[in-house]
Amino acid sequence: MSLRSGDMLIVLLVCLCLFSPLDAQLQVGFYKKSCPNAELIVRDEVRKAIIKNGGLAAGLVRLHFHDAFVRGADGSVLIDSTANNSAEKSAPPNNPSLRGFEVIDSAKKRLESVCKGTVSCADILAFAARDSVRFSMGLPYSVPSGRRDGRVSLASEALSNLPPPILNLNQLTQNFASKGLTQDEMITLTGAHSIGRSHCNAFTNRLYNFNSTGRQDPGLDPTYAAQLKRSCPNNSSSANLVVPLDPISPTIFDTNFYKLILAKRGLFTSDESLISTPATAAKVRANANNANVFKQKFSAAMVKMGKIGVLTGKQGEIRSVCNKIN
Repeated sequence: MSLRSGDMLIVLLVCLCLFSPLDAQLQVGFYKKSCPNAELIVRDEVRKAIIKNGGLAAGLVRLHFHDAFVRGADGSVLIDSTANNSAEKSAPPNNPSLRGFEVIDSAKKRLESVCKGTVSCADILAFAARDSVRFSMGLPYSVPSGRRDGRVSLASEALSNLPPPILNLNQLTQNFASKGLTQDEMITLTGAHSIGRSHCNAFTNRLYNFNSTGRQDPGLDPTYAAQLKRSCPNNSSSANLVVPLDPISPTIFDTNFYKLILAKRGLFTSDESLISTPATAAKVRANANNANVFKQKFSAAMVKMGKIGVLTGKQGEIRSVCNKIN
């Protein structure tokens, strides 16, 4: 039976809709011919940095997250502020807590020396996050690349797009959904809190003035709260102090973070909110009990996050240096 021309057109359009344009434009091994050692160079810079400071692994993962959630994964979080513009990195969610910029800069400098004007800062950031997970005992995964760098970076957009640590479950779910990520992917990506640290001012409201009551958050384990109070006293001097997100294994990418949440030892309100419904608590429990499955899910979620709002083809630019537009 033959198809009429109109039917054939409909079939063609349906087939085209089944393929994401981002999947077609981003590809694993994008630099195979144009800069064969691109990913190896980034990996080497990340390895050297983590040997000197293991905490930078978490910093680089967070950099990629904060980049992807504002204007998409376009490297805009790397741009410096100027006299005429306050950039993303100057916004309170990023300043002073973001770190790892120097690792990206070092990788970019090496890449420019061997493949001038070829590898984007956005791709370097995606590679560096992947390598940071790997060097923290997470699973290695392939990163589709071919991103271009954005030319706009606004502090106001960081404030309006990045989820603060005080959000409840519904607010978190909506924030991630606005980026095309499911609730399950949100719970999985929050597992990045298995490594890294937090400034005290991100959670001291839970210790001293929960919901403006002047009391401690009743959902926080009392013994853990007492430990946190010793590390973060109730005064202005504690603002720059830091504590590990996972005090058990702060530099190892594992499932202890989820186990801590189940024990009411999640550091942030947003962490603890992940067990506020039976359905989400079951997902947290599943991640806590099966490290290999969690790590596989995390890798897939990171790849999906790295495709948010990307610039490809002739969009944007390839920056010469990552902290300013060409």
